[in-house]
Amino acid sequence: MNHLSIDELLEELRRRRWVVYIFGPREEPEVWAAVFQWDTCADVLILRGEERASAFRVATAADTDVFRPALVSWQYHSTADWTLRAVLTIPAPGESAAPIQLLQPHPDCVIPMEARRPVTILPAIPAKADQGDP
Repeated sequence: MNHLSIDELLEELRRRRWVVYIFGPREEPEVWAAVFQWDTCADVLILRGEERASAFRVATAADTDVFRPALVSWQYHSTADWTLRAVLTIPAPGESAAPIQLLQPHPDCVIPMEARRPVTILPAIPAKADQGDP
């Protein structure tokens, strides 16, 4: 069986145009996160190491802090590789299997404000770059 590595799964997030946030010194980040914004919600991934990761879907409005959700409609907490696999396979909003139940978020769904600086933001890869165009 072919198992993708964590690096390959992270590259797949970038290929799918997730925005990446590196919290702490870029050389040794304390927390690594990624966000994919849909029309009415966001999928969020938070990595705190190979053994501790969380992913969740949160409804969004103009003032939503995706790193401090009040409620989530889906959440998953495990190792980095399993959490990456889970967030990459969650059904898109509006699909019949998409989660809709509102849940209290696990404490690992939160990145405290004091842990968010310094931050490096890697924007989503533009569609043209993904297709190999200049």
